[in-house]
Order: sequence, then C-alpha cells, then structure tokens
Amino acid sequence: MKFFGETHIDFIGLRKIALFLSGVAVAVGIISIVLRGGLGLGLDFTGGIEIHFKFKETPSISKIRFALAKIDLAKAVIQQYGSRQENLVLVRCSVEEASQEIASNIISYRERQGEFTDLKELRTIPGIEAVGYENLLGVFTLDSSQMEKIDLNQATEVSLVPPIRQIFHRKTVAKIEEVVRNELGAFAVQSIDIIGPKVSQELQRKAYLAIIFALSGMLIYITWRFELRFAVGALIALVHDVFISLGALSLANFDLSLPVIAALLTIIGYSLNDTIVVYDRIRENLKTHRKGKDSLRKLLNLSINQSLSRTIVTSLTTLIVVVVLFVWGGSVIHSFTFILLVGIIVGTYSSDFIATPVVYSWARSKMRRE
Repeated sequence: MKFFGETHIDFIGLRKIALFLSGVAVAVGIISIVLRGGLGLGLDFTGGIEIHFKFKETPSISKIRFALAKIDLAKAVIQQYGSRQENLVLVRCSVEEASQEIASNIISYRERQGEFTDLKELRTIPGIEAVGYENLLGVFTLDSSQMEKIDLNQATEVSLVPPIRQIFHRKTVAKIEEVVRNELGAFAVQSIDIIGPKVSQELQRKAYLAIIFALSGMLIYITWRFELRFAVGALIALVHDVFISLGALSLANFDLSLPVIAALLTIIGYSLNDTIVVYDRIRENLKTHRKGKDSLRKLLNLSINQSLSRTIVTSLTTLIVVVVLFVWGGSVIHSFTFILLVGIIVGTYSSDFIATPVVYSWARSKMRRE
C-alpha cells in the first residue's frame, strides 16, 4: 500500500538543517533537566508505599485523591483495576524520606552529649515528632541485654535508619487509611507493599543497564548485518531519540519510572525497525546501481524516498493508537503514552534525517582520507 506517489525529497541535502533542529531540541531538553536538578524519579526509583484497597461499593477516584490531598499526597497514583464489580483500587505514593535525617540527628546528639542515659532524651531531638516518641520506645533500648531491640548507645546511623523508616511508613499508611475511610466509608486492605531505597536503587541500576545493553546489542547486530558505518548511524539516531524523549519528559514535568523505561526501550526498537527498512533498501540499491553512474547521495535519497510511503503508513497507524491511549487512557499511563507519542514522531524523523545522513557523511569522510 502506498500512502502517496513517488517523491523526490533531498533528505541528504537537508541534513544540516536537520542537524541544527535536532541540536536545538537536545539542548533544550538537557537545559530543562539541568534546571530541574535532574529528571524527577517515580516511586519505582525513589521508594514509597503501595496499598491495595477493596471497597464495598464502587469507589470514586476523585474522592480518594481529594482525601489524600489532605495529607499532602495529591500526586499519588490512584488506579482502579480488576472488574468493575470487584471495586479494587491501587494507591501508590512516594513519601518524604525523613528516616535518614532523624537517624543522623540521633547520632549527632550522642556525639555532642555523650551516651543516652534515658530514652526520654529522644524527645529533644529534631524530627522525632514525624515518627512519634512512643513508637520508638518499642524499637530502641539502653539495655544491651534486650537483644530484640536496638541499643541506642551502640547503634550506627546505618542500623538506625531501617526501623525508623518502618515506623514512618506505618504512620503514613495509617493516615492514608484514615482519610480514605472518612471520605469513602468502609473498605478492606488487600495488601501493603513498601518499596525501600535499596530495592529502588537496584531497579534504577537495572533500568539503565537495560538501555545500555539494548543499544550495545543493536550496534553489534547492525555491524554484522550491514557495515560499521550503518551501525554508527543507527546508534547515533537511537541516542538522539532517547535524549529528545527524556528532554520532552522533563519539559512536560513527568517522572522517570519503570513504565517510562519500558516506553524508551519500545521507542528504540521502533526507531531501529524503521532504520533497518531504509538500510535494506540502500543495500539493495547499492547492488543494483553498483555499475551505474549514480552518486551515493542520489542512491541514499532514492532509498529513503522509496521507503517513505511505508514509513508514513506505519507511523500513522501506530500514532493513532497511542494518541487514543494518551487522551482516554487515564493519568496512570500518561507518562508512558507521552513518551511513546514523542518517540514515534522523533524515531520516524531520525531514521530519514539522522541515521542515513550519518552514513553519507561517513562515506564522504572516508573518500577524503583516501
């Protein structure tokens, strides 16, 4: 199927304009990320609380959000799942990490005042009110023989953080349950999951490794199937797509999360697929016109124009689905669909205006050296 007739667009001739526009887009994105102090991280990477509720009657998402706003959790992810009759709701929220600061304050107090002589001294330490003095009595002790508790005079900052964090999270969960019950009535808590910083750091590390391994594997594959110059062109286009997508994420004020990482990997695969189609056509034309007098520039432009109709049809059909998901899919998948939306547009553009022109520039540079 052809979306339109034969085209004669000089993609190679437009490469400098495309390079300028891409440079501006990447620069704007990087500036946005720097000014914000880095990309905002979602619950997967920062740690937080995930609670599964089961209501007796159909719950109102807006009422739940209104209730959570009372305890400064208006940005929590609220998602209804399962069948409508099950009345199941998932609440995911990132909570302020106060445990590290409290543990540090306890150690600083001990260094200044010497050993604790009475647990009541905890009342004077800044931040204790966030977890509650009474709650700490069940965790800390000054008697080293009480092995089930933590000796406050022997504990390090590292050993103090986990129990304080557990108390802080339990208090937050209790607050969430209270405000939701006041607003919507009775419910049952199906499960409570607490994502700690160690888990979130591991998820972050694996997410970055996934992108690095994906790009590296693609570089090796394209080098084997085509040539190194084609692999470099595809890799530059993919890095270009990722940077622009992350910049758009920052400009749109979305957080980086595991679904966003999944969207980035999807974009990499989508963009590479389109690039491979163009590269295949280039390879065929190079064989067909090898004995002819056609210049490399003409062959590359011919190959892109021959693939253009297929590229437009594929991109439009995919784009329509993603737009529908973005508009009607709900706030839970907004960041995921937004990145896909940007990635499809940028990935289609980079296959024609970035990847192939890099192959041309590489060939020209080689000819000059020879």
